[in-house]
Amino acid sequence: MAVLTDTQTAERPRRGIDLSWPTFGFLAALLGVLVILPLFWLVWYSFRTGGRRATFTLGNYTQLVTDPTMLRSYAIAIGMALAVGILACLIATPMAWLVARTDLPGRRWIRPLVTASFVTPPFLGAIAYEIIAAPNSGLVNIVYRWLFGLEASAYLVNIYSFSGLVFAIACFTFPFVFTLVANALDRVPSDLEDASSILGGRAMTTLRRVTIPMVLPAMLAGTLIAILQALTMFGSPAILALPAGFHVITTKIWSLFQFPPKPGLAAAAAIPLLLLTILLLRAQKAILGRRGYTVLGGKSGTPRVTQLGRWKPVAVAFVIVILSLTIFLPYAAIVKTAFTGTVGDALNFETLTLRHWNFVLFEFSATQLALRNTFLLGFMTATVVTAIALVVSYLVTRRSLPGAQYLGVLATAPVAIPGIVLGVALFLAYANPTFQLYGTIWILLIAFMTIELPAGYQQMSSAFQGVHPELEEAGRIMGASRLRTLWDITAPLLRTSVIAAWCFVFVGTIRELSATILLTTANTKLVSVIIYDLNESGDLGAICVLGIILLIASFTVVFVANRVPVLGGERVGPRA
Repeated sequence: MAVLTDTQTAERPRRGIDLSWPTFGFLAALLGVLVILPLFWLVWYSFRTGGRRATFTLGNYTQLVTDPTMLRSYAIAIGMALAVGILACLIATPMAWLVARTDLPGRRWIRPLVTASFVTPPFLGAIAYEIIAAPNSGLVNIVYRWLFGLEASAYLVNIYSFSGLVFAIACFTFPFVFTLVANALDRVPSDLEDASSILGGRAMTTLRRVTIPMVLPAMLAGTLIAILQALTMFGSPAILALPAGFHVITTKIWSLFQFPPKPGLAAAAAIPLLLLTILLLRAQKAILGRRGYTVLGGKSGTPRVTQLGRWKPVAVAFVIVILSLTIFLPYAAIVKTAFTGTVGDALNFETLTLRHWNFVLFEFSATQLALRNTFLLGFMTATVVTAIALVVSYLVTRRSLPGAQYLGVLATAPVAIPGIVLGVALFLAYANPTFQLYGTIWILLIAFMTIELPAGYQQMSSAFQGVHPELEEAGRIMGASRLRTLWDITAPLLRTSVIAAWCFVFVGTIRELSATILLTTANTKLVSVIIYDLNESGDLGAICVLGIILLIASFTVVFVANRVPVLGGERVGPRA
């Protein structure tokens, strides 16, 4: 019989307490509270006319389908979303082709510029176009009247219209289509295009009959994302549609919480929007799940670069116009308004002023509280969501425990919940004597965690695919628990992805408006809500100052994250 010596006994791996199952139970309960509980109360209230003790009724749904204003709001929202999707596709597809498959000058700088527009909150972009194209005070119309000597009521463009709303939203949703199509073009093998050229096909023929059919799934998927973004957006329609005299469904739901509040009808109105969102997401997933082409064999060749030739000036002009409309002009309008007295003032040394900055930073009492709440919630949400996403992704991708895949389902489910719907659900779930969270910062933290969890989880889940499980198995063999292995071995290898996910969630949190507009009070104001409130009073100078602060904070986080050296010099930023 073998006898272990004291040295051998000391060297034998000692298994610690495995907290996998308690962690699984805690995460399941937490995700259930974040996702299932609000949706339960949303459905519950949709069948009630009053509080929880009210009797069952279909009256809310009856009013929903018989009220012409509700039906009109849904019809306008759907029409607006479809128009945004089509316009975004028409803008993004040729631009993606020019950047990915031609010799367009400066194309390596265009992708970062388009990507930078993701950081711009759409509601801030809508305000920028108020400055540019409002019928009375818009810079374009001021110049137009000055050039042609027209009366004060004349205007060239009017952003307060259905077409103006479609244009403004498309300017800040086309990057979704651009990114998907450009990435698809990068992956398209050049063999078929070369074969078309060998057989005598001209460049446009090859593009129409070979290239476009192969990237069509990406085009359709990107268009669906743009449609979804437009359909569920609150900020831009509230800023541009309400002055024009019409509602979309998100602004109509918000109006149902004005005096006298109608929470039951708001809940019923939110249910079809939730179902439409789920339908669009399933369609988008089905389209991306299809293969537009199949590569057989080894290398398929580098992407084929088309020589623009005499069309190069036209292509350059097209790209400059798009970048001007979506980035340069809105940013210039915001900066100009922040440093001049009024929107119509010319930009020169005589009109330059810091009056708006002094008002926002030192005189406006709500600024300090809003900034503190915004950045505190951004930090807390990014930290908690990244930690939850890290553990959930580990349990799901490694299939560590039976049923772990359901955690992934719960973590991704909020992507199907529009912000305004989540705001309604959280208000109904927590604005009651049992929880009494309405009016506190905690209900906002719950909202942000729910909204940003899918993004954090998807990033961490993708990162886990690049870490071989044998490294973790070695730790398990040596006696470490699953969570210990995750902390000591896997997490350091994923440091880059963890930082990227944290930054992504932080930026998404500080620009959120759709859910928070229903959940904030005087003591829990955020910068995004302050901007919306100031827009109603017409203080565009103060709005632009706050917008610049948000943009600087967002770009600073992204810049610092891209400069953080980890793992022997590797950085968070995208590789060239």
